[in-house]
Amino acid sequence: MLPLIDQEPGRQARRHDNLRTWGIDPGVGERLLETFAALAAHAALSDAASPAAGTVPLSAVAAAVTGKRDIELLAGLPERFTDDRDQQAVSLYAYKGGPFSRMLFQLSCELRHTLTALADRSPTPSPTCADLMRQTDDAGLPD
Repeated sequence: MLPLIDQEPGRQARRHDNLRTWGIDPGVGERLLETFAALAAHAALSDAASPAAGTVPLSAVAAAVTGKRDIELLAGLPERFTDDRDQQAVSLYAYKGGPFSRMLFQLSCELRHTLTALADRSPTPSPTCADLMRQTDDAGLPD
């Protein structure tokens, strides 16, 4: 997802500046954005009772990011992540409250903006998560 939006000139630098301003390490912030995108897709999939993740429209995922409280998205966290870096990144922010709640809100705004921008510039009307993955593959970008 981020490599697609980063095709927009200066987008990655702006995102990194925002993350630093919010007190979030850019590497950790990007991992959190990817993790929360997956959680939002999971939430949208659960709400839609859709049989396949690829059929979830990006607009539904973007709505899940801001339409659900962070605790609702975090309820979908797995007990254990396959990648320890994801586990560490989420553990830093997930249940600490205080300024971390604000950081989660800021990340959700950044994620909503990213998903909305990707949906708006997609060549496919009402793009789905599968369309996003196909665009990533077609552009030869990492997932």
